[in-house]
Amino acid sequence: MASGAFSHPNSSSSSFILLGVPTLEAFPICLGILFCSAYVLALVGNSLVLLVIALDKSLRDPMHCFLAMLALVDVVMVTSVVPKLLGIFWLNSKRIGYTACLLQMFFVHSTTSEESGVLLAMAFDRYVAICHPLRYRMILSRQTVARMCLAIVARGLLFMVPLTGMVTKLPFCRSLVVPHSYCEHMAVTSLACADPSPSRLYSVSVSSLIVGTDTALIAASYVLILRAVLGKGSRSRAFSTCGCHICVMLLYYIPGMGSIYVQQFGRAVSVRAQVLLADLYLTLPTVLNPIIYSVRSRRIRDAMLHMLFPRKAHAPHSTQ
Repeated sequence: MASGAFSHPNSSSSSFILLGVPTLEAFPICLGILFCSAYVLALVGNSLVLLVIALDKSLRDPMHCFLAMLALVDVVMVTSVVPKLLGIFWLNSKRIGYTACLLQMFFVHSTTSEESGVLLAMAFDRYVAICHPLRYRMILSRQTVARMCLAIVARGLLFMVPLTGMVTKLPFCRSLVVPHSYCEHMAVTSLACADPSPSRLYSVSVSSLIVGTDTALIAASYVLILRAVLGKGSRSRAFSTCGCHICVMLLYYIPGMGSIYVQQFGRAVSVRAQVLLADLYLTLPTVLNPIIYSVRSRRIRDAMLHMLFPRKAHAPHSTQ
């Protein structure tokens, strides 16, 4: 039924069929509520962060610029996946056009690269702030921060352009039923009639290079931070800040790399587990990032309270 509808599998008029979460089709309402709740929390949390940073002129330092970029990347990442996923669960809308599938693949994989780059930039910011506080403004000037943000976006886009080109050249002449909840690269290329090994090798190699480089530099920055603060009075504050960042990075990198390698090499892992791991990788960090990074930041928390409850926020300041 599915394969007969795709006479031109590489044209914009053809489409794929997304299964959602295989073997869990009997629980669409429960799964939909779960992912809808996560989506709403991610949108509200990250939108609040963006709004507060945009309105409060005191939040213009590099760290808050990176937090705003992280929030924006999170919104794009989760929006590229969850609305379609809810359509599968609640409306049985499993069909996705060929072009829409490629766009979804492009946004998902480019934003994951960009998120890794933002986490690296934030680790570098903490390193400079703690190890070179007197040179902080000089090292992380506005021009430097702008270049770093542009480099992060450019890296994500440049990573995906060759990969998208490889996928568009693959012929899809068999059943185009994707055993996944979104157009994940490995799941889509597994349906190709030609050998998808070049695009798969490129994806795994470049992803490993990006994540390996970023995690090594992040680890190095925190080692230098810990060496600098040992024995100093600011140790507890630095440990608190670093511990917060490290928790988010573990939450992001472990499911992310697990998802990539399981899709490529985990033949013994069930398809259901692979899909759920990929969905967890794209949704959970976007929900928790605003809480861990921003709500724990006193300046952002105070700015949020000032925006939501202006009279109460002014009360303490009026007595000083």
